[in-house]
Amino acid sequence: MIPQDQSLQIGSLLFEELDQIDLTGPFEVLSRIPNATYRIYGLSADPVRDVKGLRLIPDAALSEAPQLDVLHVPGGPGQEALMADEAVLGWIRRQAAGAQIVFSVCTGALICGAAGLLKGRRATTYWAALHLLPYFGATPVSERVVVDGNLVCAAGVTAGIDGALRVAALLRGDAAAETIQLYMQYAPEPPFNAGSPETAPPEAVAAVRASAAEIMARREITARAVAKRLGVTLPSGL
Repeated sequence: MIPQDQSLQIGSLLFEELDQIDLTGPFEVLSRIPNATYRIYGLSADPVRDVKGLRLIPDAALSEAPQLDVLHVPGGPGQEALMADEAVLGWIRRQAAGAQIVFSVCTGALICGAAGLLKGRRATTYWAALHLLPYFGATPVSERVVVDGNLVCAAGVTAGIDGALRVAALLRGDAAAETIQLYMQYAPEPPFNAGSPETAPPEAVAAVRASAAEIMARREITARAVAKRLGVTLPSGL
């Protein structure tokens, strides 16, 4: 836990075609952490649209960010465009080197992996992309939130809220995180037990896999290229 009188700089990465809940879910938590400044940083100062068209405006460009104590990297289909963007990956590496916590949500873990931050670490990501983590030198863990040292990974989309609450607890203690959770009235009671491939009906799993097949194929090609660049020795069968 960080001393309460130590102010924190918290920043989220914003990019075209991210999944807005990967950003806005954690925002609900991270923006309420006591004695902290939260800002959103874009590749430029221009507005972007999320994968479904929601317009989002960064507070500043990456070049204007101070050293962050918490670096939050969301995911979404736009993640693919960043996997070989050395300007963005370099910024992530530099921020991660001085951060107290690096926090990925969904396929934001793949961006962190492309920056070399997952080598030798336990991690998680969106369930349909979990099998790609070994390409980045990571050990995949099928859990909603995985903490390995200063790396906090949340699984898909809404898991970012859980991950952000874990980050809040690590920074300011359980009581602060519980207060934020109550403020948000975060007590999910989903109407269906279909939130994971283990519990969802087979036809739902098949439908999601089919809708994601094209981008998952691209992600695997990209992951193989990153593995080669990072010199990752892949397990047999990959």
